[in-house]
Amino acid sequence: MAVIVQKFGGTSVGGIDRIRHAATRVKQAVDRGDQVAVVVSAMGGETNRLVDLVRTMAPVHDAREYDAVVSSGEQVTAGLMAIALQQLGIDARSWTGWQIPVHTDDVYGAARIQRIETDVLKERLANGQVAVVTGFQGIGEVGRVTTLGRGGSDLSAVALAAALGAERCDIFTDVEGVFTCDPRIVAKASKLDKITYEEMLEMASQGAKVLHTRSVATAMNHHVRLQVLSTFTDTPGTLVVDEDEIVEQQVVSGIAYSRDDAKITIIGLPDRPGVAASLFGPLADANINVDMIVQNISEDGDRTDLTFTVAKADLDRTLDLLEKDNDKLGAERFSPDANVVKVSVIGVGMRSHAGVARTMFDALAGRGINIQLISTSEIKISVLISEDYLELALRALHTAYGLDVD
Repeated sequence: MAVIVQKFGGTSVGGIDRIRHAATRVKQAVDRGDQVAVVVSAMGGETNRLVDLVRTMAPVHDAREYDAVVSSGEQVTAGLMAIALQQLGIDARSWTGWQIPVHTDDVYGAARIQRIETDVLKERLANGQVAVVTGFQGIGEVGRVTTLGRGGSDLSAVALAAALGAERCDIFTDVEGVFTCDPRIVAKASKLDKITYEEMLEMASQGAKVLHTRSVATAMNHHVRLQVLSTFTDTPGTLVVDEDEIVEQQVVSGIAYSRDDAKITIIGLPDRPGVAASLFGPLADANINVDMIVQNISEDGDRTDLTFTVAKADLDRTLDLLEKDNDKLGAERFSPDANVVKVSVIGVGMRSHAGVARTMFDALAGRGINIQLISTSEIKISVLISEDYLELALRALHTAYGLDVD
């Protein structure tokens, strides 16, 4: 008898009818003889509504009370899911994070899971009861409710699967799995049967919205097999697994993109030791993450240009900090550009194949697309291009790497 964790996101539990439908997916696993724990998100849009209530009450507020409010959405869904399962004749009960309990640190709004107590849960599962668990939340060291931040419900599900020693963690969502590229843009994109943890981690970090990076990293660290599949279609999804479970690797498994980046070029920066530290240190202190960085070679040893990217949401704040610090930096001027997009080709097969970068550059050059920045890792090549060419670039690369299907 296998232990399975099933997680249903906000779109899958977006109303009474959808919760009832999700309950039928749980029943299928129960009828197969599996022991099932279910992790649920708040109903679609509910968390945003709760966040707005807090911010309307007080733009600057107590983070502990913020967590108390925004964690309530999952409790509603868990109770409704348990009732729906009971209506189907299944023994089920709901559990909040503090009831299990899911122990976290006290970083409210972005807590980290420390451990999960599962003795009682395992006993209930062994007796045939379905546990419906609130995602996104736990209990801190001083006994207050905490929330886990972005991707928190996925993280809850993966962490629970690891703690239970589950055979698999199924992430039910509104897509049928992980695709070679966004099928809304690339019509010839195909669903992957399997993908490695490393590839999925890169795809998530480079803009793919299917899974959050924290949940994939936790799954990889604890060897939790993930399956991404649709709540609404009864078809197999995509398995996220160890590399040794995949017999033959594609050189490139997928192409991801992110519209969330902005570029800043600092022109006429003094070319002297320590200038980069004086530039990026204050940005790090302000929790502004810098991604791609390129510094031009200084011909005269006096002045140089430096280009880097930040999150588009941080662009104005970054420029403000740079302007305030320019007495120390001594730059001639700053040139921002928000009309950019990052495109990444990803595949563990890159480790053993040459020419992957050349294929990318040739494909983009053949479409007249200029590359502004480049960054690489062992299994990824990312380029920054004008956002105007995003769709053309994705289709060209998808074809160039032989990923098209008829």
